Amino acid sequence: MSRPLIISDCDEVLLYMVAPFRDWLAETQGVEFRMVGNDFSKALRWQNSGDYLAPEDIWKMLGGFFDTQMHRQTPIPGAIEGINALADHADVVVLTNLNDARQQMRREQLADHGFHARVFTNQGPKGPALQAILEEYNPSHAIFIDDLAQHHRSARETLGGTGANITTLHLCGEPMLAPLIDCAHKSGHADARIDTWEHALPWLMGKLEKEDA
Repeated sequence: MSRPLIISDCDEVLLYMVAPFRDWLAETQGVEFRMVGNDFSKALRWQNSGDYLAPEDIWKMLGGFFDTQMHRQTPIPGAIEGINALADHADVVVLTNLNDARQQMRREQLADHGFHARVFTNQGPKGPALQAILEEYNPSHAIFIDDLAQHHRSARETLGGTGANITTLHLCGEPMLAPLIDCAHKSGHADARIDTWEHALPWLMGKLEKEDA
């Protein structure tokens, strides 16, 4: 009999990303990062001019961060302990929106923090990648954890009727972002919205225990 499967995002779910990215931009790139609304493209300004960065410059900064600064990322409180506790009851994989060339870097980064898991990389909406993972593992039940509402929407739209066998949790562990981003639970694309592992872990364990019953 197949085991349950947990598919978790990494940035802002397991590890902080925006805060170390902001610090690196200010310290070395001459860029101020400040989220006002939920539009990431309007969060980066050149310190000297105050002008917004062009989209290609934003992608360049993100690429530079992930290529050279992943060591700055630290775990969300309770995330590593929580995901390892879940791994005692289910298979756990990571689905992260990084280029394929950074897959090994992400796996090693997580291992350095004490979490050893298979890592799937993806670009764009996560629904199709999630569907491929489910087809490979054919789990008894699946749980998807992500910090961005658009990926929960993609999951629901892609899986359609087969989505009845998947539980979705919207979790954003970055306090700088959590109040600003769209909520997948409010839109009906996630089963719950919980932004701390202290409260998320009992909820997730409850879903696994219900599956075992």
